Amino acid sequence: MNVVHLVRVGTIDLSLVEFLRSAIPQSLNLACQILPFHLDPSAAYHAEREQFHSSEILQRMQTLVRPGDWRFLAIADVDLYIPILKYVFGEAQMGGPCAVVSTFRLRQEFYGLDRDDALLNQRLLKESVHELGHTLDLRHCQDYRCVMASSHAVEWIDLRQSSLCVDCRSRLESSKHMREADPIDAHHKLPSA
Repeated sequence: MNVVHLVRVGTIDLSLVEFLRSAIPQSLNLACQILPFHLDPSAAYHAEREQFHSSEILQRMQTLVRPGDWRFLAIADVDLYIPILKYVFGEAQMGGPCAVVSTFRLRQEFYGLDRDDALLNQRLLKESVHELGHTLDLRHCQDYRCVMASSHAVEWIDLRQSSLCVDCRSRLESSKHMREADPIDAHHKLPSA
């Protein structure tokens, strides 16, 4: 079975990563394994924006990829951005091995609301499956309920399901990426938010 390596970034709560380890396989036919170390995001911090450049985290993740590895998902608790957007919930290498998501703007507390751990878990799962979908060459879907629908606000994440629509699932099942031990050409992939 294909394995997604879950990588903790910064001070992310281990319980969130453990939740993803068990929840992601319910949405995608794969296994998850938590790596026993953390990535320090400080090199991706940009003081002028007071945010972390997600593409730089992805670039750093490339150093983790070894022959035979399938996918890596980094889970962070810092505010992510790419230069053309004010923020992102996550980013992935389209068809590549690496993706990153962050809980920073998924938390109710960010919006001045009461903490809601169940809602945070669901948002994090949806964003994680979404970004992993990009690593499997899935583009944004027009069905707003599909996990691959684009989300530029947290409310849109809440409308999505944590699973692929029929069309996206069909594309994924016919894709070379879900075959066992699919080799990855990690050097020629573009990031996707």
